[in-house]
Amino acid sequence: MITGMSGSGKASVLMAFEDLGYYCADNLPIDLIPRFAELAKQSPEIEKAALVTDIREGEQLKKLPAIIRGLKKQLNTTVLFLEASDDVLIRRFSETRRPHPLGKETTVKRALAQERKMLKPIRALADIVVDTGKFNVHELRAHVNEKFTAERTDRTILISLVSFGYKAGVPSEVDLLFDVRFLPNPHFVPAYRNHTGRHPAVAKYIRSFPQTLEFIDRISELLVYLIPHYVREGKSYLTIGFGCTGGQHRSVMISEEVKKRLASAGYKAKVVHRDCPR
Repeated sequence: MITGMSGSGKASVLMAFEDLGYYCADNLPIDLIPRFAELAKQSPEIEKAALVTDIREGEQLKKLPAIIRGLKKQLNTTVLFLEASDDVLIRRFSETRRPHPLGKETTVKRALAQERKMLKPIRALADIVVDTGKFNVHELRAHVNEKFTAERTDRTILISLVSFGYKAGVPSEVDLLFDVRFLPNPHFVPAYRNHTGRHPAVAKYIRSFPQTLEFIDRISELLVYLIPHYVREGKSYLTIGFGCTGGQHRSVMISEEVKKRLASAGYKAKVVHRDCPR
């Protein structure tokens, strides 16, 4: 059962399940869900099914928690709850120019607050909660494919390395945060000021200090140790932030180097340079 916030990507996730061979239904009326489950249970043609139900059901949504509890007693049922921050959802509504399902009479921000309140009892029953603000549409579908096809290992976790500048604030989505401002700053070397940490000469300069290599070694070893423990606790994605003053040099170089170390350990990692280039 797929549910969650409006604009969180439920349609994309449903398409991913369809590609995996699930019988899929969107916005099935709440009262028909138990009947559908019975029919699916009896049908030899339906081995697995995915349903989307959400705020479009209005007042009927209050019945869903009891229905979910009933289904879990009868069938192997997983509730997948999709969410994202208000900033992400508001941006998505702005890009698509679609109104929020709760109506045009209020702002999207207020509608989201009301929706979160209405969905709170359902979220409490979720087996898996995914913050889709961490993914683009292709990464989200790939994440679903990985999670619901192969046997889960610590190599299937999605790792994002984010470089940033403290001048612009700390990213809200980071799970682990490392401050690399203790390293010498290339900004004060005129030849490097207008380049970024991805430039070979800048990277060589930062790497020339012994504390840089020791930091990369120690952080990489720490992450390789930590990641399997996060996976065992049910975490399917991990966002690691590296911050320097402006987000142009040190944090950029460190993120790129740590990605290489994680790749050599068998992990998939992507790098996002939030503030670079300026």
